[in-house]
Amino acid sequence: MATTLPTTLGSLRASEFTPVRLARSVKDELRENLIAKLRASAQSKEGNKAPLFPGIVGYEDTVVPQIVNAVLSKHNFILLGLRGQAKSRILRSLTTLLDPHCPYIAGSEIRDNPYAPISKFSRDLIAKMGDETPIAWMTPDDRFVEKLATPDVTVADLVGDIDPIKAARSNQDLGSELTMHYGLLPRANRGIFAINEIPDLAGKIQVALFNIMQEGDVQIKGYPVRLPLDVAIVFSANPEDYTARGKIVTPLKDRIGSEIRTHYPENVEEGIAITAQEAWSTRPASRIEIPHYIRQIVEQIAFTAREDKKVDKRSGVSQRLPISTMELVLSNAERRALLHDEAVAVPRVGDIYTALPGISGKIELEYEGEMRGADTVIREIIRASVANVFDKYFAATNTQQIEQWFNLGGTVQLNDEQPSSGSLEELKQIQGLIEKLSPLEINSKSKPEVTVSAAEFLLEGMYAHKRLSRTEERAFSAAEKKSRNDQASQYAEKMREREIERDDYAKRTRRGFN
Repeated sequence: MATTLPTTLGSLRASEFTPVRLARSVKDELRENLIAKLRASAQSKEGNKAPLFPGIVGYEDTVVPQIVNAVLSKHNFILLGLRGQAKSRILRSLTTLLDPHCPYIAGSEIRDNPYAPISKFSRDLIAKMGDETPIAWMTPDDRFVEKLATPDVTVADLVGDIDPIKAARSNQDLGSELTMHYGLLPRANRGIFAINEIPDLAGKIQVALFNIMQEGDVQIKGYPVRLPLDVAIVFSANPEDYTARGKIVTPLKDRIGSEIRTHYPENVEEGIAITAQEAWSTRPASRIEIPHYIRQIVEQIAFTAREDKKVDKRSGVSQRLPISTMELVLSNAERRALLHDEAVAVPRVGDIYTALPGISGKIELEYEGEMRGADTVIREIIRASVANVFDKYFAATNTQQIEQWFNLGGTVQLNDEQPSSGSLEELKQIQGLIEKLSPLEINSKSKPEVTVSAAEFLLEGMYAHKRLSRTEERAFSAAEKKSRNDQASQYAEKMREREIERDDYAKRTRRGFN
């Protein structure tokens, strides 16, 4: 396709890329291509509808309709959401609404429209070469420019600066447009410019950004430069920064047409779909089988953490947490399979505890959580997640026979030091255990790796409900009887939580009167 595209201005005039077609603004182009996609989707069969934004899961009825409305309205818009809510991915996916090929004057830093150039370089080149002016082409990805806003960003970074070396080499005055070194925004001309975490941008930089958006001009070191750019500008921000710190200047905030709120997955199955899409689970050296309950537990960890009082809700719990956790879980299962030369690697609940390094960096703790320690809080979250998923499979299962076996002095240890076949022989000693695994579709013909994983899930669930005890070395035994000391410590813990809640309420009350 690329070889048939015109390479000179004269051949471009004779092609389908007419002046009328190239006169469309970027926002008009996005709107027209979106309308074409919507019509094609309406005409296709129900099961064959392609998603407007591939890879975006769980936003079909919430965020996506708002983005569609913003694009149809030709708005600059901002995505507000906590970390790990696919804000950057959504902004990058806007390139799917751009034309597959877009011509510009070859050598132009600001990618001039061949029929209506705005830079002196392109105007002079056309005046000199006429129809022989060389034409280059942009893909949709070439037309997307992204910048992470940080406090040290300058006007020169975004807009540009005077280049004295260029002025000396070209023998031009410093005030000449030809001495400009253009910044990111002019280089995004005829494309999409995305700014992530816009509140972190200094106020004066936001003013310069607003000025070039609204007026098309900017002063660089005292020299006025007219740049009537054609850019669709989109932003992302954390809602806490946006509302509490208030670092978006009022004129810029007023020009943002739509404010769209993103969110975390609304249920575990949506989260599982995202994690399955993003996590590296197809390993070239190993065959991996992931039980669905393992996927559910890994995803439930994020949901439990988002509701836990010891985790900072303002910071959020990123969707990257279950993705990283799943990858570490699979790696530990893969390591165990390689050590024992097993044909298939099946992750277990015990592997989730080895994924603490992938969890601890993804959550921010409140004061109470810091006092208890990150590892302790994470282990409690995993345990609560196991209990939650356990109830979905074994709520109606009578485990008294298994408990009785342990109460009579039985113990079993499951670790990575022995192969699955050896672990299975130990588990078979527990009366009634294998029979209780029918909700997981386990029978006598199941692979040892699969059976051991399911049995460990059952035992972990019983441990989570305090029907069994377990050591750090993963040895299961009978549940400890509650002593008076345990009851006293639990009572003290409850009183401490009440005091913390009272202090928080008092602080909020005092803050309200100030």
